[in-house]
Amino acid sequence: MAAMAASLPGGGPGTVNWADLLPPTWERIVDAYLADDTPSFDVGGFVVGSEEDEAWLLGKSAGVLAGVPFFDCVFRKLGCTVEWLAPEGETISPVAHVATVRGPRRMLLLGERTALNILTRASGIATEAAKAAAIKASSGWAGEVAGTRKLTPGFRLVEKYALLVGGCGTHRMDLSQMTMIKDNHVWAAGSIPKAVAKARSACGFSSKIEVEARTLEEAKEAAAAGADVVMLDNFEPDALEAAAAAFKAAFPHVLVEASGGIRLDTLGSYMRPGVDVLSMGSLTQGYPCLDFSLKLRKGITSGEANHAAEVAGAKA
Repeated sequence: MAAMAASLPGGGPGTVNWADLLPPTWERIVDAYLADDTPSFDVGGFVVGSEEDEAWLLGKSAGVLAGVPFFDCVFRKLGCTVEWLAPEGETISPVAHVATVRGPRRMLLLGERTALNILTRASGIATEAAKAAAIKASSGWAGEVAGTRKLTPGFRLVEKYALLVGGCGTHRMDLSQMTMIKDNHVWAAGSIPKAVAKARSACGFSSKIEVEARTLEEAKEAAAAGADVVMLDNFEPDALEAAAAAFKAAFPHVLVEASGGIRLDTLGSYMRPGVDVLSMGSLTQGYPCLDFSLKLRKGITSGEANHAAEVAGAKA
């Protein structure tokens, strides 16, 4: 696997192997992806046979490479090997020869679409996250930009992983990592204090509780009830700064998150004093995927090979 070069969310740049975060059971999701795409006969594989061959992974659009361990896993399970020519976290320029995959021809083609689907999406998220991280770095703001739980079912681990590669925070991984009390919870429980008290009775001291607040008064009520984090939802930037300042004056140790309609083109305007976290659903929803293709070596045109060599030479 290629070395992982990335920026640490909330910190400086450094070399970090994000794959070390993956649990021992993570490869089961790749098994499920492969089973979903090939539940019975693979007639296309029958056509090409099992002769050993190699294919080039070509990066055809600019962006941050992410999803390397998942791509590797697809082909490893099919008896293939992957040699990476670019490290995860690197910004690639088209047309780049990113990796070479070797193995039985039918297995190269069987894994092609599944592996590319993972890589294009993970790299698209990492690219958006890297843009957000760059905006943060240039602003001097000390908080964290994070994703949300607006994810693709079955693709959670890949998407959260890609956020980290791009330099943003994951926010909570799932419902069990942090309790978030939103408007529906409050309405069902009867009040913010009742919702917080019931949540605390179950999660104890080891889990944080966050409460969504539509007003400064709701935020203060949540903090007084014992919330660790308050989310100021759908505040305009100037109103957000005023509310955060008033809230921190009363509850300096409670974290303030802002969310709701924040986009890359408006992100900088939300980076205000008193705001600790900015969460963006757009990092994992509606993002542009990066364009990759996997071509058998025989199918690589001289133009593609020459351009890839030029890109590699310029990088060197």
